[in-house]
Amino acid sequence: MMTDKMFLLVKITISTGHRDIHHAIAELQANTRLSVSSTRNVKVLKTEIIKLKTRKH
Repeated sequence: MMTDKMFLLVKITISTGHRDIHHAIAELQANTRLSVSSTRNVKVLKTEIIKLKTRKH
């Protein structure tokens, strides 16, 4: 059986009260839970959200 890595991109449209979009990004990254299910032919071994580097204030 072959083991490999793949990347899935997620497009999210938001509305936020944050004045700085980087605060909204950081909040979503910290609070998002991800679920990717295995299929008959593909077993998911690990999932993770790769953090976007946001500037700090």
